[in-house]
Amino acid sequence: MVRAAIRRAGEKVKGKLADPIWALGAMSGTSLDGVDAALVLTDGVTISEFGSSGYRGYSEADQAVLRAALGKWPGDDLDDAAQVVLEAHVAALQGFDADVVGFHGQTLAHDPQGRGTHQLGDGAALAEALGRTVVWDFRSTDVEMGGEGAPLAPFFHWACAKWIGATAPVAFLNLGGVGNLTWVDPLSDKPDAPGALLAFDTGPANAPINDLMMERRGLAYDKGGALAAQGQVVDGALELFLEEGYFRKMPPKSLDRNDFSLMLDLVRELEDADAAATMTAMAAAAVMQGMEHCPVPPDRVLVTGGGRLNPVTMAMLTSALDCPVEPVEAVGLNGDMLEAQAFAYLAVRVMRGLPTSAPGTTGVRAPVGGGQISRV
Repeated sequence: MVRAAIRRAGEKVKGKLADPIWALGAMSGTSLDGVDAALVLTDGVTISEFGSSGYRGYSEADQAVLRAALGKWPGDDLDDAAQVVLEAHVAALQGFDADVVGFHGQTLAHDPQGRGTHQLGDGAALAEALGRTVVWDFRSTDVEMGGEGAPLAPFFHWACAKWIGATAPVAFLNLGGVGNLTWVDPLSDKPDAPGALLAFDTGPANAPINDLMMERRGLAYDKGGALAAQGQVVDGALELFLEEGYFRKMPPKSLDRNDFSLMLDLVRELEDADAAATMTAMAAAAVMQGMEHCPVPPDRVLVTGGGRLNPVTMAMLTSALDCPVEPVEAVGLNGDMLEAQAFAYLAVRVMRGLPTSAPGTTGVRAPVGGGQISRV
């Protein structure tokens, strides 16, 4: 019945419903820095135009509440964290004009082969507060159908590859709290076509480095890689990190923010700069391992997320990979807002009954559309 519903909705998309609409996406990532908001004009297949964007940072008090909630599941005491998420999203989104809002929520726990996945946030409450239709809970259906529930941006990366006019395979590398890679065949006619996409989490990225900086320096992150640039990579710690079994798993595969919490133990005895340099090398090495899974080498790697602003990370990747490694701004995209834009795009796909994940992106048994719709 699910597939039949998707087919019927897909037939409607060929008609009047295919007119593009303005969608507003919101993303609050595992780095716990704040809420990104961005507008996209789309029919859920192609990108017509990118609109304005904005950002509402979490205060130190907000971050403390959210950090204390990490790893918790529905049924735990999450009232304070839920209030932080709701208030931050209302503040970030209320100044925009859009037909629909894509609300990702705040990921607290991710265990697709066990308890599932948990993104904190009440889409119905947000819809009431904003007076707009909200699409939310994007990941649960994928997990229920045997998928990893992540990453979910690859369908949007496919649309971006079309938008930039790519003619050869391209990889989008998101270096947020966790790193994830999307390999795209831009000549495929739809994102759920066999072979169109391969996507998976590469490993830890900014989250453990941020935790190190908070523990050692009381800072939210290593701005511009300044501390890492002063240190030396300790090969022994790096080699132990790469022995982690996750790197031997075939994709699709995904991670929880804290799956590599032992990284901090590997650098516990190191000076601050050496610890930062080694953890930055760990994040880059995880990407290098992941690139081996690409069906064919990509023509270029386009980097999004906070990691693209770290010159040490970018230099490590550039020296190790056999293709250009560039921030997504090199092709006219916004690396700060790509994830928020992705959930704007996915919201329109959900509204129109189109799939949002496929076997090549999450390992789900068949292409599936996730998400709840809360109307006002």
